[in-house]
Amino acid sequence: MANHKSALKRIRSNERKRVRNRLVRSRTRTFVKKARVAINSTDTDVAREATLQAIRELDKAVSKGVYHKNTAARTKSRLMKRLNALS
Repeated sequence: MANHKSALKRIRSNERKRVRNRLVRSRTRTFVKKARVAINSTDTDVAREATLQAIRELDKAVSKGVYHKNTAARTKSRLMKRLNALS
């Protein structure tokens, strides 16, 4: 257990950040999964909309510092590649 006030405060703030990061990461993964399912369903309009929504969520996660920008870029690239192959 921590002995200093600053260390105790750091424990509290880390817990708040952990919870927020988990929510953002879970939400982002959900949208990416929905996009992949939509692409597999072969309905181009639904797939395009779901992919754009997933890209939006990935960008938000990067801006909040939950994902590294290259990780998001790689995921977006893979989604777009699959979407374009569908078209």
